[in-house]
This record gives sequence, C-alpha cells and structure tokens, in this order.
Amino acid sequence: MADTNPTRLPPGQIVTRKWPVLHYGSVPAVGIEHWRFKVHGAVERAFEIDWKELQSLPRRDTPCDIHCVTRWSRYDNVFSGVPVQDLLRRAGVRSEARFVLVHAEQGFTTNLPLADLDRPENLLALTHDGEPLTPEHGGPVRLLVPHLYFWKSAKWVKGLEVLEEDYPGFWEQNGYHMRGDPWAEERFGRPDPVRMRRGRGGP
Repeated sequence: MADTNPTRLPPGQIVTRKWPVLHYGSVPAVGIEHWRFKVHGAVERAFEIDWKELQSLPRRDTPCDIHCVTRWSRYDNVFSGVPVQDLLRRAGVRSEARFVLVHAEQGFTTNLPLADLDRPENLLALTHDGEPLTPEHGGPVRLLVPHLYFWKSAKWVKGLEVLEEDYPGFWEQNGYHMRGDPWAEERFGRPDPVRMRRGRGGP
C-alpha cells in the first residue's frame, strides 16, 4: 500500500488524511496591518518587510509530504508562498554564518542549520492546498521546511536571525532534537546547556 511505502513514509510514522492541530498555548491573533518580518544577524543587509511588500514578492508552489514528531504524516500537500532563498539572497548571508534561529509570535523560536533552510522548496507559506492558512495552522504566514519534522516549520513566523553558532529554540530547549530529520528519527536530543544559558533575544 502507498500509505506504508518505506521510501515515502519515515520510520515510526502513521499516515493520516486529516491535518491535526497541535500547538503550545493559545492561537495568537496576528493582524496583517501590524505584521512585520525581519531578517537580521550575520547578514550584510538586514531588512524588514510588511504585509503589503510580502504580497508583492514572487511566489512558488511546494508539493510535499509533512511529518510531525508526534508520529503522523500527511501526504500530497501543496503550499504556496515566498521562497526563503530569495530573502536570504536579499539579506546577503555572511560567509561565516552556519545557523538560523527562527522567531515566531509569543516568543517561540526554533533553530535550523543554514544548509537546511537555504533550499529552493522552503517557503514563507501563505496558502495550503489553495486556501489561505488558518490561524490554527500558522496563518497568516508560517515557515515551510518539509524535509524536517514539522515543528521546524514554525507557525506565525516573524523573523530569521542568521547566526555563526547554533542555539536551541523553544522546543529544542525542552528536549527536542537540534535538527529533526524524520528519516533518522531525530525526535529528541540533549542541547548544550551552555548555549541554553546564553539564550537569544527576539528579532
């Protein structure tokens, strides 16, 4: 059966046709009139865009499967949005940069190797299967990094902080893996306590 195809379904996962809603705390009310997105840190040209500018940027579609660390997978999704690579190129990532800390509403963060973020399929996603993302699923804008567990595709995203060193985000500080490769079952890990104590500020 296609649903259990080992070349498509990572180990330990179960396919669902539904899209479960999972998040910590309440769903934030993000008004587009106040929405801002910032790229800063180890870049040559830090910048900030508002909702109007986001809407004017080129978009692409990313067909993909998504895999949640809680062991469900959903096949054949189509997200549409602004390619993250375009934003990184605009900022001019410095040669010494290796990691990115993603900032989202309510102080949530998640960390990624720059190599995992700087891929053509990754998006600031605005729609899913042709419909605007609902707040429960991260709307108006969520990150899409489909080759990693889906907690790395942060909901309600509002900034990218480019870094030379890796720092654990919210879930990583609470025991989740620093990278999150579903094919390697990188669900849980032990972040460096020194880096945890240093912490990071908001964008």
